Amino acid sequence: MPKKTAAPNYSQTYIKFINLVQAIRELPTFPSLDGIEQQLLNAFVVIWNQKESVRVVEAMQMFPDISSSTVHRRLVTLRKKGLISLESDEENQRIKYIVPTPLAYKYFAMLGECLNKAIAT
Repeated sequence: MPKKTAAPNYSQTYIKFINLVQAIRELPTFPSLDGIEQQLLNAFVVIWNQKESVRVVEAMQMFPDISSSTVHRRLVTLRKKGLISLESDEENQRIKYIVPTPLAYKYFAMLGECLNKAIAT
């Protein structure tokens, strides 16, 4: 059996962050997310932070390793979980934009707090 070695100090911050995030994800305040839902939200928040919008059709093509039907199903579940909403384009009602909800903003803020706590300790 290989000898256990301690993780280098620089990885301790990341380990603390992962543990804090896991604790957040277990709170009843937030719905549980699977890996694909987390991946979608992570990609969307980067785009939203740049003050850009994400159309449903674009989202379905953003992830080459995930089928477009799977992305669409996860968008439906994220909407049911209250983390995103869909808004129609004012000029073309067939175009739908993915928009973060107040719950999503709260989720991202709590993740940011986890990072700050991990760095501070």
